[in-house]
Amino acid sequence: MVLDPGRGAGMTDASSIKLACLDLAGTTIGDIAMVERAFADAIATQGIVPGTGAYARAMVHVHRSRGCPKIEVFRGIFPGNEAQAQAANLTFERAYEDAIERAGLFPVPGTVEALEKLRAADVKICVITGFSRATLSRVLSVAGWMDQIDLALCPEDTGRGRPWPDMVLTAVLRLRIDDVRQVAVVGDTESDMLCGSRAGASIVAGVLTGVHSRERLLHGGANVILDSIADFPGLVLNSDAAKTPAATSSR
Repeated sequence: MVLDPGRGAGMTDASSIKLACLDLAGTTIGDIAMVERAFADAIATQGIVPGTGAYARAMVHVHRSRGCPKIEVFRGIFPGNEAQAQAANLTFERAYEDAIERAGLFPVPGTVEALEKLRAADVKICVITGFSRATLSRVLSVAGWMDQIDLALCPEDTGRGRPWPDMVLTAVLRLRIDDVRQVAVVGDTESDMLCGSRAGASIVAGVLTGVHSRERLLHGGANVILDSIADFPGLVLNSDAAKTPAATSSR
């Protein structure tokens, strides 16, 4: 675990954390390859196929935009062509949902235990994602987490998705959290970090189990880097860990 010395000292006591906002793919669900394949399938239906320069550019855009609303990713690939972006987005949703129906979903190691520890400490849990509402509902159903969380939000619920702070702030309002400084956010992308930092969360934790590097996470505003979600409850529930910068990481 690495804390950014410039920001770690400003965290509130961990005992004040009342809400944890957790990302899905790459953070709690280990389905990065499935998401990538669904993106590839979606753009292929619009004539962008592997082996072409257009495909390479599109997938670079996908990687850079991970964590953002999926429709916004496709709008970036097909600028000025809303019909094409919507068609690709629909294909993405179908491809991803078909994949999880066939193969199931597998939590990142430590996720179930992390949820249990947070709930035992009376920390409310909100899942936030760039998936659509339909895909989010399907993911939660397949994962079997409906009774493990207090709230699940997607861009359709809040007006704007990541990197904007709307989903975290909506969770604060709906779950009646008194202060944004009582929020901890964890995710694997730069947009997750931007969302948490813009919302004013005290803990903005990047995990290394997903798509973006430590450097990208720090650039987005992470004030702590964790190996995985398994380390998140220890950070949230341990005031010393939340306030004392660590010098090294296991990676």
